[in-house]
Formats: sequence, structure tokens, C-alpha cells
Amino acid sequence: MTIYVGNLSYRATEADLKAVFADYGEVKRIVLPTDRETGRMRGFAFVEMIDDSQEDAAISELDGAEWMGRQLKVNKAKPREDDKQGSWGRKKDY
Repeated sequence: MTIYVGNLSYRATEADLKAVFADYGEVKRIVLPTDRETGRMRGFAFVEMIDDSQEDAAISELDGAEWMGRQLKVNKAKPREDDKQGSWGRKKDY
């Protein structure tokens, strides 16, 4: 399972997130997406932990918590949906 963490402060770093989630167990991986053009954080992250029960505990404790002046949105990440859209929003033929 992967955890989605939304409404992050743009100042949050991978080390900051690791410190917060380490309270709930061992962090396996953190991904902080950045904007391709500006390099600026996009305000969300994905966190993977070693054990699903640790992830469940982190979600239940951190969803809605205030951190770095923002109210976090923490839940199970949903798989990316194939929207069958090409670049510029044109439908692909398949």
C-alpha cells in the first residue's frame, strides 16, 4: 500500500516527512513530486512503509492533523486511472 499525503507545506522535505512517519514505523520510501517547469514542490507526497498496519496507524493519526501550518490530507493512495487522454486533452484512438 502507498499513502497519499496532501496539502503539504511547500517547505516540507523528505527528511521532515520521514521524521513524522517514523513515529508509526519504518519508512520504506518517500516520493515528493515537483513541477517539471519550476522545480517547485507540488504540495503532496507519497509514503510507503514496511508494514500495512503501520500505514493504517499513520493514516488514522495524521489525517486532518495540522503540520507546518497546514491541515494534512492523509489516505490510501488510489491507483492512477487511465483516462485515455493524449497530450493536449485529445482522445487517443485505441
